[in-house]
Amino acid sequence: MEPIADKKRAIFESTLELVRENGFHGTPMSMVAKRAGVAAGTIYHYFKSKDQLIHELFAYAQQKPIQVISEENCETIPFKDCFFNLWFGLFTFYTRQPNVLKFFEQFLNSPYSADRPSLEQDDFFSLFIAFFERGITEGKLKKVSPKILATLANSSIITAVKLAGSDKITLQERELRQIPELLWDGMKQAA
Repeated sequence: MEPIADKKRAIFESTLELVRENGFHGTPMSMVAKRAGVAAGTIYHYFKSKDQLIHELFAYAQQKPIQVISEENCETIPFKDCFFNLWFGLFTFYTRQPNVLKFFEQFLNSPYSADRPSLEQDDFFSLFIAFFERGITEGKLKKVSPKILATLANSSIITAVKLAGSDKITLQERELRQIPELLWDGMKQAA
């Protein structure tokens, strides 16, 4: 992804905040401009419509968890260790970036996502799927669809983030660590 201008980044980050607070429909472009500290015309310099802003924001936001996966140097450590590092890396990312998680949830459950590619072609999931394909190839994971493994891992991370951020249930550190351990035990290849 090419570097983006500071104003465009401010627009993206402000939109993430506002969508988390108000949803898509409660976030007009005028509110985005005010929060970003830019003139309304500046937004239209970068985006011809709110739809374009939302679609480009998805691509921008998606680069953040992709970076988490890419920064983990899995080639130099055992696969199991990498699995746990990725799980906790993404958990930590979403915990620290709740605007991104909330945006993804709203986007993927809205008409905006209708034009999205299949999981195999999605930038984030294709990386995640490739990681699980590697585990299967190396004999570390059961020979099941890597799409299933990626979906299980991702959904367990998202659910754990929601639980950890809820005031309805408290997860102790030990309990949190049990989530990826149970997941690993279910997907690892029997010895």
